[in-house]
Amino acid sequence: MGIIIGIDPGSRITGWGIVKSHPERLEHLDHGCIRVEQPGHPERLWEIFSNLRQVVEQYSPDQAAVEEVFMGRNAASALKLGQARGSAMVACRFSGMPVAEYSARKVKQALAGNGAAGKEQVQHMVKVLLQLDGDIAEDAADALAVAICHAHSSGSPLGGAVARSYSRGRYRL
Repeated sequence: MGIIIGIDPGSRITGWGIVKSHPERLEHLDHGCIRVEQPGHPERLWEIFSNLRQVVEQYSPDQAAVEEVFMGRNAASALKLGQARGSAMVACRFSGMPVAEYSARKVKQALAGNGAAGKEQVQHMVKVLLQLDGDIAEDAADALAVAICHAHSSGSPLGGAVARSYSRGRYRL
């Protein structure tokens, strides 16, 4: 499967995470957040696009996975989030790589075995599965979770190992 970039899009903070898929495990390569400070929305979209292009150029991922937009009560926020997501997807497609999309529920299911898992549970599983120490920004952890979900969902030799590794609130080695 190769190198996967996972993206958690946001109009203010966009998280990204890079993992490399090996036959029996995932390797963490890097992660980070794009904190958008521009005053205008078109400038924010450009900042997301250009910063993700730099990450893509640096790591040359083979595939991208992006979290889908959650439609809340505020339609204007959902539209802005969708536009940020579009900027992220175009940044990946610009390099010719395929882009997969996953709902938050699917990502949680893949990592914790429960589509209604909390943020803390997902962050914990990201740290355990990628053998990371220390704190990870929430948006970067979500992006790594999307990348892990893609590795799990796309027929890699990892198969269902990610979701099966978490049972009854405990991680099994």
